[in-house]
Amino acid sequence: MSVTPATAAQPSARPAPAFRGRIGRDARSGHYAVPRRYRLHLAAADPDCLRIAVTHSLLGLDAVCPVTFLPAVPDCPDGGHSALRPLYEASAHHYTGPALAPVLSDDWSGRIVSSHGPDIARDLARRFGGGRAALYPCGAESQIEAVERMCAQGVEAAAQRAGAADAGEGERAAALDALLATLGVLESGLGAHRYLISDQVTAADVELWVALVQLDTVHRCHLDAEAVRRIADHPALWAYARRLAALPAFGAHLDLDAVARRHHARCQGLEAAGAAVQILDWATHAADGAAIRPQVNRP
Repeated sequence: MSVTPATAAQPSARPAPAFRGRIGRDARSGHYAVPRRYRLHLAAADPDCLRIAVTHSLLGLDAVCPVTFLPAVPDCPDGGHSALRPLYEASAHHYTGPALAPVLSDDWSGRIVSSHGPDIARDLARRFGGGRAALYPCGAESQIEAVERMCAQGVEAAAQRAGAADAGEGERAAALDALLATLGVLESGLGAHRYLISDQVTAADVELWVALVQLDTVHRCHLDAEAVRRIADHPALWAYARRLAALPAFGAHLDLDAVARRHHARCQGLEAAGAAVQILDWATHAADGAAIRPQVNRP
């Protein structure tokens, strides 16, 4: 698939991260790649965390960068995780915000390196991925960034607005049109390669797959049945999502019960008829990966 980056910057659908350090090339950068120096803290029901969990598995980094999996639903009133509170407080004096996942922490200092999902995924691939899957192939960065924007704005943000209870009918219809237009572009782009932009899995596939998971397991609950039917009418796109779900690196991290619990804990919208119209039987397609799904554990 050839993706042309947008000419104008669009606002991010993700919240601003509290920490945004990076893993550098060598000791001069402060944070540099050392096996088992860093730890990931993930709640895989969260989309950003799910992207990182899939990336981590594709790169085979279990022995290099351990993962602590957190409960699907945060246990603090502010939406944060109590298990992450010590890390946040050690990393910022008098920190008062929520202790959110994802987190990449430094075991040497006991502090947070980054809580910015896209940066974490890139650093895992670039600093620890030598000799493993090339998730950010040379020359493909602009295409991957374009897919990220399409997923964030044209899929996730548009789907959320299309089902928003506080939006007018015209606004919801326009958002649905934007969502369908984006899905149409992605649908027409599939076929030139085995995956979205290459014959190998890249970060673009991780991004799109997680967006499709959210679309079918979360956003459709607030759409009417006709809207979900139109969304489902992209056979190549959903066949692609089904094929990726069957890969252990993807399917192993798809905990549908956790996604549902997180959605119900956070959602303030009204359930619509589309909630009863499941597009994919994710549980069946991810069955092979489910046998090795990581268990929730605490730091």
